[in-house]
Amino acid sequence: MSPTPRPDPGPLAPGADPFHEPRRDDCPWCGSRQLRTRVRAPEGKRRTPGTFVFDECRDCSHAFQNPRPTPDGLLLRHHQHPTQAHIRSNLAGRLRRRHHRVAARAMLPYPEPESWLDVGTGHGYFPEAAREVHPYTSFDGLDPTPRVERALAAGRIEEAHEGLLTDPAIVARLRARYDVVSMFHHLEHTADPREELRAARAALRPGGHLLVEVPDPARPFGTLPVGGRWPWKQSERPRPLHLMPLRNLLAELESLGYEVLTTRACAPLPPRAHRIIARRATQPSAPSAPSVPSGPSGP
Repeated sequence: MSPTPRPDPGPLAPGADPFHEPRRDDCPWCGSRQLRTRVRAPEGKRRTPGTFVFDECRDCSHAFQNPRPTPDGLLLRHHQHPTQAHIRSNLAGRLRRRHHRVAARAMLPYPEPESWLDVGTGHGYFPEAAREVHPYTSFDGLDPTPRVERALAAGRIEEAHEGLLTDPAIVARLRARYDVVSMFHHLEHTADPREELRAARAALRPGGHLLVEVPDPARPFGTLPVGGRWPWKQSERPRPLHLMPLRNLLAELESLGYEVLTTRACAPLPPRAHRIIARRATQPSAPSAPSVPSGPSGP
């Protein structure tokens, strides 16, 4: 299969940036305008031109890349992101494979899944490892790059879906098909984590489970630079768009119609992460009504 075409922005107006949206002055999670810059560092030669800036909300502690990449900017990053084609060839790859098996075993206390969708699957190494734990489960993969087709050709998954989980056509095709949907260090790289969680719920059967791993913003070593310097080569730098405090993410899951079952810390490699297992509830939870201050007491 021919590779996904590299984005070409064409002729631009002077000063226009084809790879970044305009900088925003409010928090994408809670809407607060109380922001502070947490990180400012050069993007590096293999990234989109410019400066990597991460802002943090003083009210809800949500951190996010500001300005956010455009769809073309995100696609360019997928082209430049190094693949895991040699996951077994080094210690880090072997540790990651072991972590995949541990993550798959986290679902053993629940009913055996017939069908499992791994979102952001890349070359399909998680489904390959998880099949050792769940040999009777059918594993499918979804990824925005042609790597998912190579995972299918290698026999690591049974169905390949190339694109975004939030694409309406993909949502319609995958609706209520899966007992488990997994996202390993995927949610923080999406443009809108809320929409991603909503689309994952649509892909789950009633009573199905969501398995998510996200970095811990309180311990971002390996995710954000320390002292203006990255702890690895620029070409290998992760590109998080969001870092969500655990309390924010759990509250959002419940509001979207999930029942949170377990949370635990896990860290196969930097950064430290949270693993969350949630069940699709029958109906989304009703949003809590805002509290209204009581007026002065009468005589």
